[in-house]
Amino acid sequence: MTKKLKHIILVLALCVGWLTSRAETNPYLCELGVQAGCGYYVGDAAAHIFMNPREAYGVHFRYKFTKRWAIQAKVAGQRITGHEYEYVSGVGPVRQDAMWQNLMVNVDVMAEFNFFRFGSANKFDKRIRPYTPYIFLGLGAGIYGMEGYTGGGGFNKVMGYFPFGIGFKWKFHDQVGLNIAWQHNVYFADNLENRENLDNRHQLNGWNWMNCDLTGMVTIGIVFEFGKAPKPCRICNAD
Repeated sequence: MTKKLKHIILVLALCVGWLTSRAETNPYLCELGVQAGCGYYVGDAAAHIFMNPREAYGVHFRYKFTKRWAIQAKVAGQRITGHEYEYVSGVGPVRQDAMWQNLMVNVDVMAEFNFFRFGSANKFDKRIRPYTPYIFLGLGAGIYGMEGYTGGGGFNKVMGYFPFGIGFKWKFHDQVGLNIAWQHNVYFADNLENRENLDNRHQLNGWNWMNCDLTGMVTIGIVFEFGKAPKPCRICNAD
């Protein structure tokens, strides 16, 4: 009887060990994604966000250092638009019916922090969740130029900006997930309009951050994970 009990305990121990090893599969470290949504601009020709909304879209690469921390590199495109203004002596700027629009390409790198330990659901670690809100910030550069309402113009300006925002991640499959993000970009200058009568009109560039132009976008995207982390070496890590 004792011998049978030992065999049963041994089999149970082997089963538990096998299940644990299956549960501790190494996570994916890299991610590619695409997103699309609505973009906006705030400046001398637009007083608030979503005043003249336009399409926005992009692609990103994300590398996950831990369950909490990641870094994201992204390329995004959008249009910004506003009304023409004519400055009348003694009156000031008078809005015209004609409108302008610029093409913008933004390239940025941002650090991300997840509020929850993010990853595939794991019954052996209840702290890991397949969803999490997150925040991010970083640095970027915008390439833009006047397209105009008659076409033409091309990209002829480059300006740095400070991107930051909030988002939500949901992993509904082992390698596939959904991202929702609201990103806000504060540029280092007041010339996104790329028009002489609107760029740096108050001559405050270089020291007054309250005069900087802003852009932003609200997007939803699909992501695909790849590149598994190496399995831990228990012998190497043993004390």
